[in-house]
Amino acid sequence: MTPPRPAADAIAMEVFANRLLSITEEMGNVLVRASFSTNIKERKDCSVGMFDWRGRCLAQAAHMPMHLGSLMGSVVTLLERYTLDRMKPGDAFICNDVFLARGTHQPDINIITPVFVDGRVAFFAVNTGHHSDVGGPNPGSMSQSARTIFEEGIRIPIMKIVREGELDTDLLEMIAHNSREPAERILDLRAQIAVNERGAELMQRLVATDGLPAVEAAVEALLAYTGRRLRARIAALPDGDYVGERWMDSDGVPGGEPILLRARVAVRGEDLLLDFEGSAAQARGALNIATNALEATCYYAVKALLDPELPANSGLFEAIRISAPEGSICNPRFPAATAARAISCNRLAAAIFDAMNRILPPERRMAHSHDSVPALLVSGQRRGGTYVYLETIGGGAGARLGADGAEAVQMHVTNSSNLPAEALEIEYPLLVDEYALVADSGGAGQWRGGLGIARQISSRVDGSLLTARGEGHVKVAPGLDGGLPGGRALLLIAPGTADERLLPTATTALPMTAGLGVRMETPGGGGMGDPAKRDPMALAADILDGKVSREAAERDYGATRVAEALRHWKEPT
Repeated sequence: MTPPRPAADAIAMEVFANRLLSITEEMGNVLVRASFSTNIKERKDCSVGMFDWRGRCLAQAAHMPMHLGSLMGSVVTLLERYTLDRMKPGDAFICNDVFLARGTHQPDINIITPVFVDGRVAFFAVNTGHHSDVGGPNPGSMSQSARTIFEEGIRIPIMKIVREGELDTDLLEMIAHNSREPAERILDLRAQIAVNERGAELMQRLVATDGLPAVEAAVEALLAYTGRRLRARIAALPDGDYVGERWMDSDGVPGGEPILLRARVAVRGEDLLLDFEGSAAQARGALNIATNALEATCYYAVKALLDPELPANSGLFEAIRISAPEGSICNPRFPAATAARAISCNRLAAAIFDAMNRILPPERRMAHSHDSVPALLVSGQRRGGTYVYLETIGGGAGARLGADGAEAVQMHVTNSSNLPAEALEIEYPLLVDEYALVADSGGAGQWRGGLGIARQISSRVDGSLLTARGEGHVKVAPGLDGGLPGGRALLLIAPGTADERLLPTATTALPMTAGLGVRMETPGGGGMGDPAKRDPMALAADILDGKVSREAAERDYGATRVAEALRHWKEPT
């Protein structure tokens, strides 16, 4: 056995890891501040990373776990297409395609910039931004009606967009004018290119301070340490095979039957295998999970469950093996549609969590969350051109031992912010009619599941088109250890009027007239533990705060317990 390193090495390594992280965090901050679209500047639907010349991830800022797949895939594809000696200072590359450039879906456009030190490529600064529209037959480029990738917008293989400092404006405009918002595409892509230049400058400063040999030695030590630390966490688990499941409402086609996502976690000493045999066949709709999206989901789940503080770099990948049958939803064949892959990835992460719940200590276990990516998208004409409003909306998290589930949060591989009502109404011809928690949506239990979100908006102009998608309309979040399931998702058109009607899970390009509203209610999280054991003061607070109606409380906890809890209610000191 290798003897432990001296404490001073561990301290130096921690400092070095945070220096790398600070570079990517600075890149991320600049990207958010410099971008034009609400999807990046407000919702922070973007990610940045730093890689070495071999294509290994050194650090990723704390943005979107899903985007790790896009970042990794773009660098690997670049190194396959271009040798290092063909890259010049001032170059930058662009790509987005799932099959040509190992992306995860077409709206995520990646920029990769070689970082030169002493005349050679030593690192790569990389970022990805989710662009609200990249073309295709339907606004937003994320329609679940898509059956192939050819219906999901422009396909960009690895291409050089900056040559020795000179921007290829022809290529930039060709990409931009395949979008419904070309000016927004041009501005955001220019910001992405500039952000990598800032990252390159910061990385070159680090090397100038420490020297390239010292930095490269520190990188090797950091990656090795990350791998050893994860293997130690795996070795602490009991050997065996553990299976988890999570159902989806359908395979993306309206009216389709629910489909199963199945994860087998096999622990063998210091090694971990995640096997998805038994999951549904390749989806007919846009819910398929490309290889790099699958890998990013697995790495996120293992890190979150075993060691949340583990540095996000390639060192954690080496102890994990991943297997998925070709032609399944987890390993689709070309030309599968993948635009809504985040929904499937969140459900797949939940299946991994379900499997790990069987071996983790009680304090690390968690009931199921909403495990979805509910999305509203409205597009239409406005003065000066078209608009595309896109927002993914949070829901309820599952309860844990000793804690209720968080309300109104993004889950698993997504981590975007909400779009403030003020920004929405300023940027688009839309009104926010209501933005609130959904009462009674959290599963009852000793610890209650988190509540979902109600988002109701209406159009101020005629001719808008509504696209919406999500999960939990059929299959809700199960509870754990006696806890009850979370509430269902809901999508209504013309809410609160005589014309109110329920819309299907996946709605594409539904016409909206001025004044017509749409209401989305996202699912809640599952509860944990026997509801009869819930603290009476917590139960009373839920009712008085409006999070749980008295009727639902009496149904789930019993009328006698509810009356007793309210009778003895005391305001917390």
